[in-house]
Amino acid sequence: MKKPTFPGILLFLFVLSSIATGFGQTEQNILGKWTLLPDKSSSIGLYKSLNVEIQQKGDKLTIIQQWGRGRSYTDTLMIQVNGKGKTIPVTNRVFPTNVFMGLSMPVGTSKKVKAEWEGENNVLRVIEKYQIHGSQGFAPIIDTHMYQLSKTKELLEYSISRSTRENIPLKYVLKRANTRNAYYMKFNNGWTIEGNLPEKAFLISLQGIANLAGPKLYFIYPENYPFTYTKSVFEFYRDQRYYTFTELKSPEQALARLKQNAKGYVVWDKSVRTSLIVAYTVAGLEQAVVVSEELIPMVKKAGLKPVEDFRGKFTGQSDAQIYQWAYDQYWDRCSRDFIIWLGGPHGNVVEPGIADWGIYKKAFFNDLSTLPSDKEEYALSNKLLSQMNPHSMVMGWHSYKKDKERDHVTLTSHYGLRVEGLQTLPNISFSNQVPVTPGYQFKNNHKAVPGKKYKADKKVYIAVVQTDGIGLGAWLKPGRGEIPYTWKVGMNFTWLAPAMLEYFYKGRTPNDFFVGNLSGPGYMYPKAVPPELLPPLIKMADTMMKQLDLNVFAIMDYSEGATVEGNTELTEDVVDAYFKYMPDAIGFLNGYAPAFTFAVKNKRPLISYDYYLAPEPSEAAAANDLKELANINVRLPYFLLMHVRQTSDMVRVKNILDKLGPDFEVVPLDIFLKMAGQNPTFKEHFLKK
Repeated sequence: MKKPTFPGILLFLFVLSSIATGFGQTEQNILGKWTLLPDKSSSIGLYKSLNVEIQQKGDKLTIIQQWGRGRSYTDTLMIQVNGKGKTIPVTNRVFPTNVFMGLSMPVGTSKKVKAEWEGENNVLRVIEKYQIHGSQGFAPIIDTHMYQLSKTKELLEYSISRSTRENIPLKYVLKRANTRNAYYMKFNNGWTIEGNLPEKAFLISLQGIANLAGPKLYFIYPENYPFTYTKSVFEFYRDQRYYTFTELKSPEQALARLKQNAKGYVVWDKSVRTSLIVAYTVAGLEQAVVVSEELIPMVKKAGLKPVEDFRGKFTGQSDAQIYQWAYDQYWDRCSRDFIIWLGGPHGNVVEPGIADWGIYKKAFFNDLSTLPSDKEEYALSNKLLSQMNPHSMVMGWHSYKKDKERDHVTLTSHYGLRVEGLQTLPNISFSNQVPVTPGYQFKNNHKAVPGKKYKADKKVYIAVVQTDGIGLGAWLKPGRGEIPYTWKVGMNFTWLAPAMLEYFYKGRTPNDFFVGNLSGPGYMYPKAVPPELLPPLIKMADTMMKQLDLNVFAIMDYSEGATVEGNTELTEDVVDAYFKYMPDAIGFLNGYAPAFTFAVKNKRPLISYDYYLAPEPSEAAAANDLKELANINVRLPYFLLMHVRQTSDMVRVKNILDKLGPDFEVVPLDIFLKMAGQNPTFKEHFLKK
């Protein structure tokens, strides 16, 4: 078993800090080429578009405006920026901001123009005085053109104020030309081998390869896809991160536009499902798209050459044999920081949403069992994980056919590795390269005032926590914002998909509160982590907590069995480690279903869930469950922590809580924990071994 080195931990923290504070330097002046963001700008009428180029040499300035594309008008201004002015002849009658107004520039006349910098050369003011020709003849007009960078320094804000236009300047917002241009495609349902999988499997491999050159290809998944946010995040990237997207309609079109980084193709065998998973390993190592037999003519027509052909190669072999062959062939060239479990549904279904990221990172793909009784597959799983770098990422998900979530995470935790699921996780090779808005800082909705004492009344206090992270299922469902609600943040998205995390933070309501998740800097089981490996992992998670302005952390451990029959409690040593290495956390949550461990140290509580709201109970039945818990836990105040399955929406939850009566109060989680820490009525309990 590999142990983490102290320099390795420092390197991780340095990289994390660097990502949070900046994503590379960009030019912070108005010089250069700019192109219009139409949705953020005044209408231009006929021309629709505007490109601006600003050049400077000494005090000589050149401004080139191109209105429109094919049918276009170009205006070039060359002037000294000294405030003295210059007389320029009018040579074209076009009035470009709106050619549908009955106004004409009088050819043969001239206009007086002067330009000057304002501030520290960050704002350019250009003033033009001229005659305009209307239906009643000539009229004097003064234009004031202002060019300046936006507050984030990412955009050019260009405005035109005219003496004849009442206090409503024309405003144009432009991004730097030839930047943040990307393609997108809409996916339909269907992931079967006989159906739509081959096409999607190809496109996702193309995505991983195309995005090696930058964020180039994004997929909008169907509304019923497990990660429901792909359309909303797409709109966020377009509207607030200023990406210009062009839709692609077919695999052929996508390949024609994005084949530059593809160096070949690998053929998988539709009669041997596992061959697709191995093909994804090859795709990352060789920059090859994956195709089934019927797609070969398409990639040949595009000029791609075969890299590997798995048709018939694995017939009759077990998964253990196939993956052992893949290990022998490819493992030495694969990443030791990322490994992909392409599990989930089995049979004739594969859902390879995470495959673009695995290709992008040259990861080894598999869906091996981590169940000890599956001796051959377990042994190979163990070998793979033992050879990963300390704190590396195990991404994707276990196979629903072969083992359980708890088997998978227990084994990864044994090596101090970090799980980030699911196999359906989409667009990470794109989102990983989209930075947060310059200067943006993650801010949580803290309700509890530091240092304030919170005295609880004689009643039942309830805090509601959503299962399974922000974006999996519930975020876009009805009712969000109506009651205090807690969401678990996938903290690795700080570096894995930072702007996507910004989307969630910016979209929160005052009633949405975020907590760190789950057990470490990624999903792990602390009881399964060797004791010497646990403190560095908790410290890493604490660093992420600070990056995201979080002060509550969620723990879960199923390393000793199932939700109900197993032992999900925590030992005192494990609890002490969280209290020690997360000194600024105001409290901790524990479990998924009820987990029974409770503690309080220096008025900081660790509270396990007392109720899990499954999808099945009626609203009345769930309300009666909560009332019965209150009838059993009669010492008031009673602090009832409630975990809600992500398949529920907030309307259902509110309807349940509204049935409880005046002796119950739903409060924000941080206030709940403050009150519980200062007025503990639960009995301290740890797992005894």
